[in-house]
Amino acid sequence: MENTTMSVPTDVPEIPVIELVQPMPGFPGLARFALVQVDDDGVLCSLTSLDEPGLRFLVVPPTPFFPDYAPEVEEEVLGELGSSSVDDLVVLCVLTAGSSLASTTANLAAPVVVDISTHRALQVVLDDPSLSVATPLIA
Repeated sequence: MENTTMSVPTDVPEIPVIELVQPMPGFPGLARFALVQVDDDGVLCSLTSLDEPGLRFLVVPPTPFFPDYAPEVEEEVLGELGSSSVDDLVVLCVLTAGSSLASTTANLAAPVVVDISTHRALQVVLDDPSLSVATPLIA
């Protein structure tokens, strides 16, 4: 199977509603989310559930924190998202908030891939044992 390396933009467009093509692990039945910028810089965003009030995931584009992060995603992901080009894809890392920024971690092993054209998303589990689900956000 051919893999495609996606370039990851540093800014995240605000998308009113996205649909997860598969629920995130542990959250069955939740597919509709709003992607909303939380800070003025567009770095910190939330994926806020439209089906379960109060549920949100904090996400960030990896580039400001992990400039060398370049996940390889299989071609079938493009098909699942209905994507016509990797240029339409944005990669986001889900955060686990700590008591401070220093103790906050990012999941690099399973990023959320969003197609900004189709407004569809998928959390992709990468086949790379060097990536962690709890990588410190700042060194």
